[in-house]
Amino acid sequence: MSELWQGLTIPFLGTALGAACVFPMKNAMHLSVQRTLTGFAAGVMTAASVWSLLIPAIDQSEQTMGRLGFLPAAVGLLLGIAFLLVLDQIIPHLHMGADKAEGMKTSLARTTMMVLAVTLHNIPEGMAVGAVYAGLLYGSSDITSAAALALAVGIAIQNFPEGAIISMPLRAEGMSKGRAFLMGVLSGLAEPVGAVLTILAAGLVIPAMPYLLSFAAGAMIYVVVEELIPEMSAGEHSNIGTISFAVGFTAMMVLDVALG
Repeated sequence: MSELWQGLTIPFLGTALGAACVFPMKNAMHLSVQRTLTGFAAGVMTAASVWSLLIPAIDQSEQTMGRLGFLPAAVGLLLGIAFLLVLDQIIPHLHMGADKAEGMKTSLARTTMMVLAVTLHNIPEGMAVGAVYAGLLYGSSDITSAAALALAVGIAIQNFPEGAIISMPLRAEGMSKGRAFLMGVLSGLAEPVGAVLTILAAGLVIPAMPYLLSFAAGAMIYVVVEELIPEMSAGEHSNIGTISFAVGFTAMMVLDVALG
C-alpha cells in the first residue's frame, strides 16, 4: 500500500510545486519559458506512453496471443485517442496559452476554462499511473515497483510545468497569489481520482490490463499532439520547444529504463 500511496501523491506533488512558482513571480511568464516548460512536458509524456505503457501492454499480450500481441495495444491506443477526442469536444476549454477566450461563445469564465484545460490533461495521466500500479498490485510480471515509481516521478516532472502554466498566467491577469496557487493545485485533483478508479476497474477485469495501459497511452499521446506540440511550436524561434521536447523525452526514457 505504501507503493500505491507514492503513486498517488508523487504526481500530485509535482502539480503543487509547479503551482507554487507563482509566489516568487514578479512579472508575467515569458513566452520562451512557457515554450520550454511545455516542450519538456510533451517529451516526458511521449516517452512515458511508450516505455511505461505501450511496451508493457504488448509484452503482456504476447504471453497469451503470441504474434498477435500487438492487437490489444493497438485497440487500446486508438480508443484512448478517441476518448480524449470526444472529451475535447464535450468540455469547453482553452488550448494552453491560446488567446481564444474572447471569441468563444461560452458562459465559462476565462480562468475557469484554463483550469479545465489542464484538468483535461490530468485525466489520462491519472489513468496512466493507475493502470501501472494496478498491474503492480495484481501481480503483473511485466511491471516492477521501480518501473511504476519511474512513471510516477516522470508524471510529477511533467506536472510541474502544468501547475506553473495554470497559476502564473492567472497571477499575471490580476488574481491573488494564494488563489492562483490554489487553482493550480485543484487542477491536479483529477489525477489521483482517475488513478484510483482505474485501479478499481483493473481489479475487476485483470485481462483488460493491456487495454487499460494502451488506452492511457493513447490519451496521453492525444494531449501531446493536440495541445502541447502546437503550443511549443507556435510563432517564431520555436526551436526552444523542440529542444525541450528532446530533453524531456530523453530524461523520461533514461529514468524508465534505468529504474525498470
